Amino acid sequence: MSGCLDQELNEVEKTLCAASAAKILCSAIFISNRDAKEAFQNSVLSTPLTVRGRALPQDAYTKIDVDWDDKSVRVTVFDSPPRAAKFYGDQGCIILPYDANDVFFEPVELSSSLPDPMDQAWPMGDVLPSVSLPSEVDEAKLKGAVDAAFVPEAYTVAFLVVYKGQLIAERYSLGVTKDTLLESWSMGKSITATLIGVLIREGHFGIEDPAPVPEWQRQGDSRSKIRIADLLRMSSGLRFSSPGDPPHTLKQGVSDHMYVYSGAIDVFQYSINSRLEFPPNTVGRYRNCDPLTLGYIIKRAVCESGEEYLSWPQRALFDRIGVRRQVLETDPYGNFIMSGFDYGTPRNWARLGLLYQQDGVWEGKRILPVGFAEFVGTPAPAWEEPIYGGLFWVNGRGDLKLPRDAFHMEGYGGQSVIIDPSHELVVVRMGHTRGGSYPVEVFNEALLKLIDAIENG
Repeated sequence: MSGCLDQELNEVEKTLCAASAAKILCSAIFISNRDAKEAFQNSVLSTPLTVRGRALPQDAYTKIDVDWDDKSVRVTVFDSPPRAAKFYGDQGCIILPYDANDVFFEPVELSSSLPDPMDQAWPMGDVLPSVSLPSEVDEAKLKGAVDAAFVPEAYTVAFLVVYKGQLIAERYSLGVTKDTLLESWSMGKSITATLIGVLIREGHFGIEDPAPVPEWQRQGDSRSKIRIADLLRMSSGLRFSSPGDPPHTLKQGVSDHMYVYSGAIDVFQYSINSRLEFPPNTVGRYRNCDPLTLGYIIKRAVCESGEEYLSWPQRALFDRIGVRRQVLETDPYGNFIMSGFDYGTPRNWARLGLLYQQDGVWEGKRILPVGFAEFVGTPAPAWEEPIYGGLFWVNGRGDLKLPRDAFHMEGYGGQSVIIDPSHELVVVRMGHTRGGSYPVEVFNEALLKLIDAIENG
């Protein structure tokens, strides 16, 4: 099979696969501190990047070199030239361009203004109360819910439950701890939404305003009608091929949606230069161009304010909700690829979910605009099915065995942060990508048991 695939793939496709594998393995080793062999088996071989409709088999990766001193990884796929990814500290691992040995920006060292987490109580810190569970929660049933989340086929590595602001359940596996920064993939889109919310709160623009992309403001450019709201709802109408499109329509052998991850390109310029395929707010499509365009808007707003871009998320958001380190990786030009390259601890994600469960208010201070949490958690009108909101997925069809007003962040590999306003509940489930195809019924079993533990304790 791999021999046939070798003959089918062109050199560009092979090098994209090599670049993707190098980056995923680099991040797993140098951000998550995982064993290289374990990470290759549980993450690289299940990479979202597919060519010709399938992931590469193990023997396609003909050479893998980890340089521990340089903190880089080089991968060769079949007979292609090797591709490399290198660790750049707080900007994580970055794929190096094919013809370059370094990135095109100056990396920035980040620091949090917060004290040691063991000196602060949850949720600003990691000190948990010694009090027992809330009286209405059945401890045995709660344990049963957690057990249900860790069936072997799920490859779950973290499961947390926050109820009425209190962390009532937490379990880890496969060497993961509360401090492990894990691959989060498309949950980073919800961070993009949150940063947009912060900028709206600060008065930079309104959610119904036209997207402030100068390249779209030329006379006769129909993209000028795209609003911030349309980008949040992935309803911009921009043409951007996705993994489900016919292979003959893909320019690089992979979709645009995936090319931004492996191409070592300026992802913002690649996205904003997309042409219009549908009138804005008429068709909903899951396409990376929309969150990346919002990323471009974020960068412009921050830089125009005279602030340092790479450290701004830490100051503007993370320090305010108790998150001391969240690695947002960039392209070689220093643009955040928050559509999928982001690493955070399970507790970090629980805090972000709690911010939304509390309607954008944190310890009495409003961080997100009034109504923003409702906006992202409401089905987008242009989508045929009520499954997507504002860079959050929504439970409009009842796919999750939770109330219909529940909404969630979601990333490849079954990464999930569920916000259930009706139960004042946040649920975090994280796992390596090898378990990404486990049935939703498995997760629903854990959710059903959890709700039973709360309602019938």
